Amino acid sequence: MSITPLSDPGAASPPQASEAAASARADYAVEFTRVRKTYGGRAAVRDISFSIRPGEFFSLLGPSGCGKSTTLRMIAGFEQPDTEGGGEVRLNGKLVNHLRPYERDLGMVFQSYALFPHLTVARNIAFGLEQRGVGKADIATRVRGAMDLVQLDAKTFGERLPPALSGGQRQRVALARALVVEPPILLLDEPLGALDLKLRKEMQQELKDLNTRLGITFVYVTHDQEEALTMSDRIAVMADARIAQVGTPAEIYERPRTPFVARFIGESNFLEGLIESNEGGRLSVCHPAGMFTALAGTGSATVGTRVHLALRPERLHIDGEGDNALPARIAHVIYRGEMLHVRLTTAGGGELTVATRNEGQLRRPVAWNPGDTVRVTWFAEDMQRLEEDPA
Repeated sequence: MSITPLSDPGAASPPQASEAAASARADYAVEFTRVRKTYGGRAAVRDISFSIRPGEFFSLLGPSGCGKSTTLRMIAGFEQPDTEGGGEVRLNGKLVNHLRPYERDLGMVFQSYALFPHLTVARNIAFGLEQRGVGKADIATRVRGAMDLVQLDAKTFGERLPPALSGGQRQRVALARALVVEPPILLLDEPLGALDLKLRKEMQQELKDLNTRLGITFVYVTHDQEEALTMSDRIAVMADARIAQVGTPAEIYERPRTPFVARFIGESNFLEGLIESNEGGRLSVCHPAGMFTALAGTGSATVGTRVHLALRPERLHIDGEGDNALPARIAHVIYRGEMLHVRLTTAGGGELTVATRNEGQLRRPVAWNPGDTVRVTWFAEDMQRLEEDPA
């Protein structure tokens, strides 16, 4: 992810440099540069910077209160950055800090859907077109097209009122209403939260398919890690009003930068110890349960300093292969359908979780029982060295 630095507004720039900067900014559908938002002295968003490419499915992911909805509302224009030193928000290269929502050429799907209960489905979908002065004949054609797009039959549902629809149908109407105005950027604020699990998974795939087919930039807010991993091209993980990490789903999951990201996205084991030696970037680490090898990665790797590492449960093995091995005792074997999670304890009171595929507990039950002593093994390259969470 690269951000084009903002120049000093008081400094003169050569024409070529100004043109290059404008061209670089136009390459992004959305760009935040050092954006800050406070309410009564409390920071809701702290100097965040990120960029979203046109056509990308970009998710803002994090727990409640982390700043993701405030960030989305600043894109929409419902909130503005702080007046003094609040940074810049740009849409398709254009500074929009003080533009009103209707001046930003966006579509939005709200968590509550925000449908007009007294208007039919067709009138709800047509509302944005009517506000833009589109002709009646064109409105009718575009409403039918939008309903087809979200798989709602116009003859069956067009004259129904929202209270007569299911949650999934109301969600589709809200999506059609946003898409019918053909926005270059579509904002979605946890739109699947009210749906049951089966329908939510179906809609996840449909949203991703729409993003691919239409080429519209999707900016999606969610607290659901699996949802973000399933649909997104890239994810911004937010914590405590900051962006903790931006990357593809694979980068976020397999290379978490901080303990928060490693905990929030999936499940992680955490190991720490003192560096005893550093041989060409391969570290010998002293742990209460024994010695193991890690890769230095980025940052200092001075002998005698402490190193913090994360290791996903599926990268651990019981009595398997790997260049690392520690003795451990089986604490619990947890049945999770297609996977088994084996909880282990190590010397010094440490805990580890191993995830292994269920090969059939009725036909081929695992041989481990609580209390058994085993070797837990893994490869050094499967560990991720972590930075400290920001204070």
